[in-house]
Amino acid sequence: MKCIGVLTSGGDTPGMNAAIRAVFKEGENRGINVMGIYHGYKGLIAGMVRQLTHEDVANVMHKGGTVLRTARSEEFRTPEGFQKALDMLHAFDIEGLIVIGGDGSYRGAKMLSDNGIKTIGIPGTIDNDLGYTDFTIGFDTAVNTITSEIYKIRDTMRAHDRVGVIEVMGRNCGDIALWAGVAGAADIILVPECNLPWEEATHQLVTNKLKGKLTSIVIIAEGAGKAEEFASYVREHSDIEIKAIVPGYIQRGGNPTAFDRVLAARLGQRAVELLDADIGGRAVGIHDNHIVDVSLDEAIARPDNFDQKLYHFNSVLAKF
Repeated sequence: MKCIGVLTSGGDTPGMNAAIRAVFKEGENRGINVMGIYHGYKGLIAGMVRQLTHEDVANVMHKGGTVLRTARSEEFRTPEGFQKALDMLHAFDIEGLIVIGGDGSYRGAKMLSDNGIKTIGIPGTIDNDLGYTDFTIGFDTAVNTITSEIYKIRDTMRAHDRVGVIEVMGRNCGDIALWAGVAGAADIILVPECNLPWEEATHQLVTNKLKGKLTSIVIIAEGAGKAEEFASYVREHSDIEIKAIVPGYIQRGGNPTAFDRVLAARLGQRAVELLDADIGGRAVGIHDNHIVDVSLDEAIARPDNFDQKLYHFNSVLAKF
């Protein structure tokens, strides 16, 4: 290929810039012009496209967010908007497109692939909710961010003999809650994949208090409920003093970890390699520390791989 495009779509995630840099560097190495598409599919429709240069990707690997910006586009879902996107790709002579994003972004890439544009998906989402890959770019950073916050929150909860319930992102995937909960020595982890009744969780907090453990940490994935709702339930059914904490967008910001930077580099290189071989309709990922690629259909359809064994082991780790 002579010219490819790259865009970031959906929620931003630490490591997107490292992936963009890798795509540009590998493209240049192969003599391919790399066009940056700004503001995702929305920007593609509007023609916000220009050729990337070394200056665009210099000193960005360690930064969070995305230098290409991102957006969600309802217009892209319409026949008229989708045709505008196709026309824009042809107008800029873009022969292949790399889409960095999550499930929704992949669905857009699949639509383009079905209409003759060779597309490659790179998994960029903190949720880690794409089952074909062991890890998505940004997940490790989000877990490290929350783990750090857990210990800060535990310090002030202990000072007041309180229980802290921390609500983390992940939509319907509990991976951030699970991994951060285990790493941060959480007493209880509430995730959508394992329906632990709130009555049982409250009973455990009461038991902890009776045994002398006045401070506990509860992690709740947003797909399993709201922190304030759980805290209200605990107050109503016990004498536990409990505070709800919602870290919010700090989970999606900040410098990516070394793991996420290296993962982004490896996935970006493989994405360009596939397009240069005239292969599209694929999504790259990592499995058993090997870079793999599957069809976009499979990437979208494969269910999440929630680690049930690790989840249940946390109850052993948390015994008091």
